[in-house]
Amino acid sequence: MTARRRRSIRWRPRSTADVLGAAAVALALAVALAQAASRLLPKAGASWPLLVLIGLALATGLACLGLRRSRRNRADSERLARLRITLAELDAMDDQQFEYALRDLLVRDGWAATKVGRGGDQAADVIGVLVPLGRIVVQAKYTRVGGKVGSSVMYEVKGTAGPAHRADHAVVVTNGSFTRDAMAWGDRHGVHWVDRNRLDQWAHRGKALHELLGLPARRPRLPWRRAA
Repeated sequence: MTARRRRSIRWRPRSTADVLGAAAVALALAVALAQAASRLLPKAGASWPLLVLIGLALATGLACLGLRRSRRNRADSERLARLRITLAELDAMDDQQFEYALRDLLVRDGWAATKVGRGGDQAADVIGVLVPLGRIVVQAKYTRVGGKVGSSVMYEVKGTAGPAHRADHAVVVTNGSFTRDAMAWGDRHGVHWVDRNRLDQWAHRGKALHELLGLPARRPRLPWRRAA
């Protein structure tokens, strides 16, 4: 990935700016329409053609906003579909950028994913949903190259994925590696792990995460769901 290509990928949420921009435009249109109506309503009998034109202009403006948003969303989806991130680029990120990158990779794979990681996140940094696979919780462990993730992380994710997040699948992802005990414990207890080698296959080679991990084609029947 070239430097120019990398700058085109946004590791921050894309919704806030769109919402604020649309709200500002809508507010300006509403104020203009209210001012025009206050002047014209007393003479509505004679001015109805002008009112119709104002209504048509407002409808046209809203339609243009919707079209622009649709085109922007389609362009974002097409860019994400081609998303590839090298290990070197992942290593150069900070922990927050790493979490946004994992979210974008899930979106590329077809998941409706959201970054939720913050203080008190109960071992969930990204949550995604994909029918019929169900709900996935991803715990991101950004580390220096050569760093290892231990078993305690696997215990924590196992303890919160179902009860706190209603997840069907729990995954711990690191740009480093896992201890042997952590991998063995995760394999026994259903906590998937993505180490540096698997991360390269997912982020750089373009293999979908659910294919890489061999997730079942249907959401599993879990005890917490039957109890709910």
